[in-house]
Amino acid sequence: MVSEKIFDVVAMGEILIDFTFQGYNSDGQRLFAQNAGGAPANVLVSIQKLGGKTAFLGKIGDDMHGSFLKETLDSEKINTEGLIIDGKYFTTLAFVSLSNSGERSFSFARKPGADTKISKSEINTDLLKQTKVFHVGSLSLTDEPARTATFFAVNFAKENGAIISYDPNYRANLWKNEKIAKKHMQSLMPLVDIMKISDEETELLTGKSDIKKAAKALYNKGVKIVVVTLGEKGAYVYNKDGGAFVKPFDCKVVDTTGAGDSFWGGFLHKLTQSGESLDALNLSDLVNFAKFGNAVASLCVEKKGAIPAMPCLNDVLERIK
Repeated sequence: MVSEKIFDVVAMGEILIDFTFQGYNSDGQRLFAQNAGGAPANVLVSIQKLGGKTAFLGKIGDDMHGSFLKETLDSEKINTEGLIIDGKYFTTLAFVSLSNSGERSFSFARKPGADTKISKSEINTDLLKQTKVFHVGSLSLTDEPARTATFFAVNFAKENGAIISYDPNYRANLWKNEKIAKKHMQSLMPLVDIMKISDEETELLTGKSDIKKAAKALYNKGVKIVVVTLGEKGAYVYNKDGGAFVKPFDCKVVDTTGAGDSFWGGFLHKLTQSGESLDALNLSDLVNFAKFGNAVASLCVEKKGAIPAMPCLNDVLERIK
């Protein structure tokens, strides 16, 4: 890994407002809280809270929600030189309902959202030259010009020595149908070095529901490190040495929003801090990274929201003890 890079992780993709259900007022009306969200941004906040250095590439609208998002990233000390403000499009919104167990359902206002309108020419390539890891999701692949911009950024970062990290993060209602989603989500995989995938996405992207077989299939396609998140059951990691399950930490779940992102932030933080190349990492290293990620996620789900719930390093270390 190149030690002189300025940033541990640069991420590109959606940044949006999560309006999270908070209950009812005295008149029986539903109440929603405004939270900054979007998986790539969540991952960066997780890393930044743990002591890493990050930057964000994306687009917001020139509106009250966009202003709130930029203020949030700035307050978290995330570099926003690559964040574009565009008055032609509205900032993307997501309305999040929670079940009694803390599980989420989404409704998006994104037709189009500003995040889908970032173009290749607007990508800040200086940031991509200076990062150890470049992280993307699949929501930037749903529409043009963001899809072309994402492929350009991934190829550019890879050519400049960055590790490519990918979280498919499937949201069915943002795609025309499952077939199109599968096609575009799989299209990025030949460029990916490390990948986080949920147990709910394994069959969609590999055709295999068995966690071990799905991880091996992704590895055989060229992904050097595969991590399958298993919710309350922890995670499964796989590389050249084989695979291993990593147990979760006990916690009281309040809201699962951002759980996977906080986990991946923890995992990437440990990866970048190791200073090792992907080929030099063994299965024991990955287990330790995932254990750390599980600790981060266990603290995140004990609070509401995603970004406001990301824990600091001291709290994570205390939980691991």
